[in-house]
Amino acid sequence: MTALKHVRVFLTIVVAASILVVGFGRVSADDTGDKAVVNSAATAKFGAVPNAPKCFTVAVEKGDPSKGASVILAKFAPGCVAPWHWHTPTETVMVASGSLEVQMKGDKALVAHRGDFVDMSPRHVHRATCQGTAACLVFISSDAAFDLHWVDAGGKEIPLEVALKSAKAGGHKNKP
Repeated sequence: MTALKHVRVFLTIVVAASILVVGFGRVSADDTGDKAVVNSAATAKFGAVPNAPKCFTVAVEKGDPSKGASVILAKFAPGCVAPWHWHTPTETVMVASGSLEVQMKGDKALVAHRGDFVDMSPRHVHRATCQGTAACLVFISSDAAFDLHWVDAGGKEIPLEVALKSAKAGGHKNKP
């Protein structure tokens, strides 16, 4: 798998997982069936996601991430770190703006920019950090209900607070 493909997979997982965990900006978007959906980014109402870093917020564009397939617009504040984690569903991510460093377990970190695409298989351990002074906006699509599992260096599930402390103490260059 190429490094860019790993980055794409990672971004997808990060956004999707964060959405599923609990709360969402647009708590859930209406099921539109066969109707077209047009949502303006300028009017997106971002909200916190339970069990996710406070610097990460989302607006649900379509579906309900807690129940099934969905698309969200996720915002990482500058410097925001989503430590090592994984999600149950497949996650597809497209960067809309900013510079998002993504890293898959066992691979080198890469920086994804506007237009870059990431597709991650279920349970693929990864992390993300918004670099620079601008927020990172990414669209995340999930093929099933989303969940978020923070892990330590050995792959054991840990609470978010422990994952954040570990990432801060070891810098975000720590390896799972």
